[in-house]
Amino acid sequence: MTNTERPARAIALYLPQYHPIPENDEWWGPGFTEWTNVANAKALFPGHYQPHVPADLGFYDLRLPEARMAQADMARAHGVEAFCYWHYWFAGRRILERPFQEVLAGKEPDFPFCLAWANETWSGIWHGNPGRILIEQTYPGAEDYRAHFHAMLPAFSDPRYLTVERKLLFLVYKPRQIPDSRQFTDIWRQLAHEAGFPGMYLVGDAEEPWNPHESGFDAAIDMSMPPRQGWEPWSRPIRKLRWKWRLRLGRPTVYRYEDFWEPFVEQGRPSSPEIGRHVSVLPNWDNSPRSGMNGLVLHGSTPDLFRRQVKKALAMIGNEPFERRLLFIKSWNEWAEGNHLEPDLRFGRGYLEALRQELGASCRKVNDRRDV
Repeated sequence: MTNTERPARAIALYLPQYHPIPENDEWWGPGFTEWTNVANAKALFPGHYQPHVPADLGFYDLRLPEARMAQADMARAHGVEAFCYWHYWFAGRRILERPFQEVLAGKEPDFPFCLAWANETWSGIWHGNPGRILIEQTYPGAEDYRAHFHAMLPAFSDPRYLTVERKLLFLVYKPRQIPDSRQFTDIWRQLAHEAGFPGMYLVGDAEEPWNPHESGFDAAIDMSMPPRQGWEPWSRPIRKLRWKWRLRLGRPTVYRYEDFWEPFVEQGRPSSPEIGRHVSVLPNWDNSPRSGMNGLVLHGSTPDLFRRQVKKALAMIGNEPFERRLLFIKSWNEWAEGNHLEPDLRFGRGYLEALRQELGASCRKVNDRRDV
């Protein structure tokens, strides 16, 4: 199957927090990783699917190249074109960078990638202590933007780095929090040109109303959780959960996945042809392993419902030029948010198979990663 025959370019967001680091040891205790919350999760109401237990790949450690290779092989076999690694930059300080740096240095796995800057302050919000600041996200200005670009230059120069119309694809999680986003985007485009690249393709994850072009970006995507205000399907929590004992103890906010999936895809539809937007799909969401009774739960997700969501998304982007037919998947492995394509004991490879079947993807490797 040729590239132009493929219905979309599926890009899965990838969380690196599956190895211990000194900061997490200090904040949450020795050996803490994302698996700590996953393994401790409990069902909080009848029918609540928790804990999510990984199947084929197990409770992996991302310091192991074998784990990273197995992930890439599985993703490729089911039609995922690339991983989009979450990347952290706090005015020169990096964190959780080891897995990606080893992918970069070791040249394996031979699987396309791009980067997403998770530019938000780390706090204790998911652990019931929102006032505790762990690392503050700041924006010192032009020199820091230059330092940031040069720190990313080895990744940008790698032949595996994903491009859109030969421009380097880079995602910013909260573009509207950058106080001078035009300065940031102008500097990065200039530095990319000086480094010999055709340019940058910058995508901002932001709720409407937001015009990416006015902020220096090429396109927008909305993967917001919790959802935007005014979404009718989100105003009807599952009524059967309102028992007296639940009222005493509290309960997470619960909504039906079957009411959610279509509006979530629809938010990727541009409000006007001039405003570039990309669609995203979400296998599930349940962050109660992190935040307990303060969590948000999509109840009743199944591979079949996810397949319908992917089908809808593909229909929306089918008329776009192939290079811009980007389908962001949130996510490959955000297990503590119940948000993963990786197999678990309940559904096995069901979500991966749903994606593969809708994409109709071939399982061959693409020779030229930079000009897919």
